[in-house]
Amino acid sequence: MGYDFAMKKDDLAERRKTADAAKAALLEKFKQRAAPDSAEAIARAEAAAATAAARSERAAAKALIEKARQEEVAAAKAEADRLKAIEEAEAKLRAEAEAIAHAEEEIRKAEQAIRDEAEKKAQRDARYAARKNRKSG
Repeated sequence: MGYDFAMKKDDLAERRKTADAAKAALLEKFKQRAAPDSAEAIARAEAAAATAAARSERAAAKALIEKARQEEVAAAKAEADRLKAIEEAEAKLRAEAEAIAHAEEEIRKAEQAIRDEAEKKAQRDARYAARKNRKSG
């Protein structure tokens, strides 16, 4: 269904009259504005300046808070890295201590094996000498 021009009640003169009234209303509104040097305009400018200053102060405070937060995060990361380095050093020392203990145990076992072999040899030698004495004597 298309637009029905017959339903339109405003003719050209009526539309012009409406447009002129709207323009006049805008002009009147503009004329009623306070002059730039009036008390009302000065108060409005001061209020805007105060708002801008407060906004600037809030932005500066927010920037300081963000900087402090970033420094805190950096400090926490540095502390975590330090603790991790300490843990790694302790783990390395424990591993070295275990390796030393294992080596000492191996040395002890080897020394015991040498003593056992020496004892067996001494027993063999004693048996041989006893047998030799029995045969010769």
